Amino acid sequence: MNPQILIDAVVRQTMVLIAQLSTVDGVRSPLSHVADEVFVGLVRELESQGLGKKVIADMFGLALRSYRQKVQRLSESATTRGVTLWGAVHAFLAEHGSAKRVELLDHFKHDDERTVRGILNDLVESGLVLRSGHGKDTRYRVATADELEELGASAAANSLDTNAALVWVHVYRASPLRKDRLAKLLPLPVAVLDAAIDSLVADERIRMESRPDGVYYATEHCLIPVGEAAGWEAAIVDHHRAVLNALAAKVVSGKHVSAANDEVGGTTLSFDLCAGHPKEQEVRRLLATTRNQVISLWQEIDDYNRVNGLDTTYKVTFYCGQYLVEEEDGA
Repeated sequence: MNPQILIDAVVRQTMVLIAQLSTVDGVRSPLSHVADEVFVGLVRELESQGLGKKVIADMFGLALRSYRQKVQRLSESATTRGVTLWGAVHAFLAEHGSAKRVELLDHFKHDDERTVRGILNDLVESGLVLRSGHGKDTRYRVATADELEELGASAAANSLDTNAALVWVHVYRASPLRKDRLAKLLPLPVAVLDAAIDSLVADERIRMESRPDGVYYATEHCLIPVGEAAGWEAAIVDHHRAVLNALAAKVVSGKHVSAANDEVGGTTLSFDLCAGHPKEQEVRRLLATTRNQVISLWQEIDDYNRVNGLDTTYKVTFYCGQYLVEEEDGA
């Protein structure tokens, strides 16, 4: 296995996905924080693999001191602890409605000024924040719901149902989960995150568990129904996670070949078709057919477990996906 080739290919494909998501429905999502989040996420995962700080610093080509300074700077805003600087700037504007540039720079004086200015520019270019005035009189304010809708960002994109679906998926995948850890996985404003959690607890989709070291949230159940618009983002996140986890499980298993009886891994097939092909409709119905079969099986198992009160000892995650490329699109 050549890890560098795999890493380069995965990064390129991930960048394509990020680029497409950042412009979906005509919305230009801010990207200034992406590189920083990638760095912080990689550091976190490398540490979880048991690697020391010196080794990780060498992998990034950084001196240990520079590495430590960068981790400290990027892990959270120096002004608002517990959130990234990008999230802190956006949350400050959302809370105050508007603010002058000098007020923002003064409030975030413990953070790097160039980074704050870059985040403000990115927020403005994305349409999430509007700018008026010039020089020292420059003022920023968050876009209204109507202004966001004009950009193609529907109100549903930031609705309680959407946020609750995202929280539900993350709690299910990492249950039990403390709120501070959840806040790092989902950089939502505190009030928005609290509202989503309260909604899920009230609906009994997740539950609170008080422990000596704090309050945890847990669930053994998560289902985003097909056709549920509010769960679109959560479904994308969950499917992407399933694909990556399956690939990671295959890599760390040490088995770098496929076998007919594999229980870990995946299979990718492309069908070359033409209009009127005898198998055309059978192939194009694969996603619907497989989805119906899997959902039916999932429901049977879930019903059985609920009735019998079973404590599960292991979990099997299955994913399926399908897309079609028309001939005129370059097939």
